[in-house]
Amino acid sequence: MKRLFLKILLPNLLAVSAIAALPEGHPAPDFQTQASLAGKAFSYSLQDALKKGPVVVYFYPSAYTGGCNIQAHSFAVNHDKFAEAGASIVGVSLDNIERLNDFSADPNYCASKFPVASDADGKITKSYDLTVREATPGKTDSRGVEINHGFAERTTFIVTSDGKIAATVGGVKPEENVAKALETVQQLAAGQQKAN
Repeated sequence: MKRLFLKILLPNLLAVSAIAALPEGHPAPDFQTQASLAGKAFSYSLQDALKKGPVVVYFYPSAYTGGCNIQAHSFAVNHDKFAEAGASIVGVSLDNIERLNDFSADPNYCASKFPVASDADGKITKSYDLTVREATPGKTDSRGVEINHGFAERTTFIVTSDGKIAATVGGVKPEENVAKALETVQQLAAGQQKAN
């Protein structure tokens, strides 16, 4: 009985967390913050990125952790497909810029393919109506380094050039998250081609 209850409850809890995020059609909150690409810090602006096309803004709990490693690697492997659809990618977490410099250049994860942005105070994450969980004392990453920051809820937003959210992807496994984001940007690109 307990297992049946959990099987019914768990998907509903996941759906609730995805519903808590900003919905399709909502204006995407603009943000400017420090980000890293290929191990080098720079100032990232969502508004500037949107001038070049849609942006996949993906929030993830922490660099160098299981699901986040898989998700970053999957985005890196599929980077060219996102670019072919005219979209750029930016990852956002509560990691500090030093951790992100390492993560962005790591050939096993971001592989210098896309920037990862620091939301150290959690303001960007909260502006997208996502939950921030507090750090667990003593928790370490896959390198054995202590994680001393909160964790953003894993959710991806596909933002169109007009600054609106075209889709919100949450409550799914990291690789499925990337696949759904790619499917959405490809559909947007196909719709754009039909319109022209």
